[in-house]
Amino acid sequence: MDGVLVHEGHALPGAADFLQRLVDRERRFLVLTNNSMFTPRDLRARLAASGLQVPEEAIWTSALATAQFLAQQVPGGSAYVIGEAGLTTAVHEVGYTMTTSSPDYVVLGETRTYSFTAITTAIRLIEGGARFIATNPDPTGPSAEGPLPATGAVAALITRATKREPYVVGKPNPMMFRSAMNRIEAHSETTAMVGDRMDTDVVAGIEAGLTTTLVLTGSTRREDVEAYPYRPTRVCESIADVVPLV
Repeated sequence: MDGVLVHEGHALPGAADFLQRLVDRERRFLVLTNNSMFTPRDLRARLAASGLQVPEEAIWTSALATAQFLAQQVPGGSAYVIGEAGLTTAVHEVGYTMTTSSPDYVVLGETRTYSFTAITTAIRLIEGGARFIATNPDPTGPSAEGPLPATGAVAALITRATKREPYVVGKPNPMMFRSAMNRIEAHSETTAMVGDRMDTDVVAGIEAGLTTTLVLTGSTRREDVEAYPYRPTRVCESIADVVPLV
């Protein structure tokens, strides 16, 4: 989503044409984001504000992938959740109970208001036996004032206190893509991924067996590609260059 279709609330050149081409060619697709803060409804509205029309059911977040993972591992389980509505809603909708009393999982996601009290509770619950899950590994997130500590940074704090590493569901875990493909009944041999980051999008796409396209409208520059031991299938300047490939 960010860096491919939109940047700072504005649609990138070619994004609307790309989405329309997918619809015209009747291609099944999902718009993915590692951000767990927002519900698909929230994200649909944010995309619409930038001029991009994407239905709720075509949006897949790390929160949804995490909730699906929990439901598969321990159906009808319980969790202590640190995060915003995108995560708490997803966990609730898969039948989970949210509690501070001996939960099966501590689930850490994105929020703009990390609470020391909530982090302390998470540490004590993990030490008491709760399994530790994080929605994504991103150490910082953007804001108008500058970078903010994000899930990865807070997870590191909890790991240092508990000596427990979280299982991270979002990119670069290829499970994020596999769960997305299951959602639209797609197969890796006939699925392509378009992303803007080598260290999350492209590596996860490769490990999931997908054709990968890197666009240079996000955080990765063309010269950065050489620093990695793996390569995307193709590199394009922007999503506008991907339209003819659909």
